Amino acid sequence: MKKKNVQSTLQETEGPPPNFVPFNCHEIRLYLPEEEPVALIPFYKPTLRRKDMDAVLQTMVDERIGPGERKNEFLKQFCIYIGASDGIALRSYPDALRAALLALGLTPGAKVGVSVLSPSLYASIARELQIELLLGDIDTESGCLSQEEAFRFVEEGAQALLIHEPMCQIPLHTDYRQLGIPVIEDVSQSLGSCFDEEKAGGFGDLVVCALEEDAVVSAAGGAVLATMHGDYQKALNTLFSEVREYVELPDMNAALGMIQLSHLNDHLTKRREFYTLFSKALLKTVHKLYGIGNIDFKPNGYGFCVVLDSRAEDAIKFANKYQVSAQKTFAGTLAKDFCDRFDLFPNALPPHLRGISLPLYPFLKQSDTELLMKVISHLP
Repeated sequence: MKKKNVQSTLQETEGPPPNFVPFNCHEIRLYLPEEEPVALIPFYKPTLRRKDMDAVLQTMVDERIGPGERKNEFLKQFCIYIGASDGIALRSYPDALRAALLALGLTPGAKVGVSVLSPSLYASIARELQIELLLGDIDTESGCLSQEEAFRFVEEGAQALLIHEPMCQIPLHTDYRQLGIPVIEDVSQSLGSCFDEEKAGGFGDLVVCALEEDAVVSAAGGAVLATMHGDYQKALNTLFSEVREYVELPDMNAALGMIQLSHLNDHLTKRREFYTLFSKALLKTVHKLYGIGNIDFKPNGYGFCVVLDSRAEDAIKFANKYQVSAQKTFAGTLAKDFCDRFDLFPNALPPHLRGISLPLYPFLKQSDTELLMKVISHLP
C-alpha cells in the first residue's frame, strides 16, 4: 500500500482544537508579525513559580547562604524519599560521581562496569581517577545495563558497577548486588520512577542524583550522594573531613531543592500524564518508545524518548519545522566512539543512532501539548 505523505494525513484528521497552532508554515506566518519569528517549544523549563522563590529569598534575609541548616534538612528529606540512611549534598554532579568511586576505596587501575549509553562524563571522571571502564550492552526492556553484561564484568575483574538509568528508566527485575560487588546507582534521570515495589534508588549501595536545571528535583546545580550502608558514610566523612564547607551544597541551593521536593509528587503526576498522552500518540506510528512499555510502570517523566524506524536527523527537522524542539537523546554518551560496533552493543546502538527526545515538563501549555501530540503522531 502506498504510504500517504504527512501533509495530506494531517489534513484528514479532525479539526484543530481551539488555539491550536496550524501545521502549515505559511499559515503560521499570517498570524504573526514578520519581524517576530515563531519560537520553538523549549526543550525543558525549570519547575519554578514565583512564590517558590520566597524560600531562597529567606536564606538571604537570614544571612545564611552557605552550607548550613537548610542543606542538612534538604539532605534529610531527600534520603527519606529514596530510603537512604545518610549521605552528603555536594556542589556539582561530577563531585558526587568522583566521591562515590572514592568512597568504595577504588585505586588506580580498578575496573568499573557501565552501560555504553552512560554519559561521557563517566569517562572523564574515570580518567581523572585512573580507573578503567568496562562497557556493556543494555537490557532490551529497561534500557539499563543488562544483568548478563554485569555478570560478564565480574568475570573480567570489575570491582564495582556504575548504573546509569536513562530517560525515566529503572533496571526492572534486576539484582546487580547479588553479584557481590558494590553498586553505584545514578538516578539523575530516573528519580521517582517505579514499578510496584521496585523504584529508582533501590538498586544501589550508593545513589547519585544530579540537581541541575533540567532535573526532576532542581537546586540550580549540585548533586546528592546518598548511602545505603553505614560503612560508606564513614568513608565519605573521612574523605571530606577537612573540606566540607568548600564542597557541600550552599543553603540557597538547598532551599530551592526543598521547595522542589515538596512539590515533587504533584510534578510527577503531571509529567506522567504527559508521558501517557505522548505514548498514545506514538502508537499511531511505526516508531517505538524507549524503555519499559509495561502499563504498570510509572515513569518520572524526565523526558520522552522515541527510537525511530528512520533517520533521527529527518525527525528532528520535521519537529523543528512545526516549532517543536527535538534532539538526539544519546549523542553525548560513551557509545559515540562505537557507532559501528553492533557486534558488541546490538541493543544499545539503535537508540544511540536513532533515539530522539521531545519536550516534557510540568509547565507545558495546553496548546503546546496538543502540538506535541500531533507532531509525535506524524513523526516520519
